[in-house]
Amino acid sequence: MNAVVEAARSWIGTPYVHQASVRDAGCDCLGLLRGVWRDLIGPEPEVVPPYTRDWSEPQGDERLWRAGLAHLLPKPIGQVAPGDVLLFRMREGAVAKHIGLQAATGPQATFVHAYTGHGVIESAFSAPWARRVVARFAFPQQVSSEG
Repeated sequence: MNAVVEAARSWIGTPYVHQASVRDAGCDCLGLLRGVWRDLIGPEPEVVPPYTRDWSEPQGDERLWRAGLAHLLPKPIGQVAPGDVLLFRMREGAVAKHIGLQAATGPQATFVHAYTGHGVIESAFSAPWARRVVARFAFPQQVSSEG
């Protein structure tokens, strides 16, 4: 089993709570990634300041993308592997601000994410989701290896 996938799935059922990052108590999509990071690597690489639901939108600031480039390993979008961190642009022209973790690949591909109104769930990585991916990253250590 992939360590990132196993860690992400351990958060399934956690309620959606904006800005939170506590397994079983609440998290948002960034909080899920932060929690998986803590589970696998240790302390977070930087303090996440408070943010609003529309953060970065007025300025068009790709803050999550920059953070991914600073702390994760960028990958070609087509180089798919379990445990990848996915960055989504939910609307054309908007900043990319939804995060998920690739769980299964192939015809039955899935990803784990925290979604408003649903909490942390594993969703089918369907065409509507796949076309919203703008960046793909790997964790910086060999945490995603089998074993």
